[in-house]
Amino acid sequence: MRNRFGLAFGIGLAAIAIAVAGIYYMQRGAHVELTGRFLKVRLAPLDEHSSVAVVDFRFTNPSDYAFVVRSVTVVLEDASDASADGSSVSETDTARLFEGVPLLGQKYNQTLIALDKIAPHASEDRMIASRFEFPESMLEKRKRFTIRIDEVDGGVSEIREK
Repeated sequence: MRNRFGLAFGIGLAAIAIAVAGIYYMQRGAHVELTGRFLKVRLAPLDEHSSVAVVDFRFTNPSDYAFVVRSVTVVLEDASDASADGSSVSETDTARLFEGVPLLGQKYNQTLIALDKIAPHASEDRMIASRFEFPESMLEKRKRFTIRIDEVDGGVSEIREK
């Protein structure tokens, strides 16, 4: 009697494990998140108390669903682990920024903005320009920048500078 119970219990556990593994396998592409890396960071002073950071980055959408951007923010983390959000610059103002601040060089990539749709399994190069109310010297002494990309359905992806 005891042997039958153990056998039935083992078969039941194996069936549950197979069902759970199958569900996880079927849902492997359902997690909407962007992965990526920084390509280039350019800094320039705007005045004595503020500066701009232009970050070129590459990202990939590994999921089976499109990623629709709600907002993009550049976060500065300084040496003391304090963080500050930058003010993102719009696409039209970015064109003016590159014209007005030749120290930044040329604009290589299109700006990642709200309501941009990233196709499933797509990789793209984009940029984000962000204004900080700190002098350029403070940005140069940073620990790292992080790009935080919010998705319209509530997901958040972060791409960190190494």
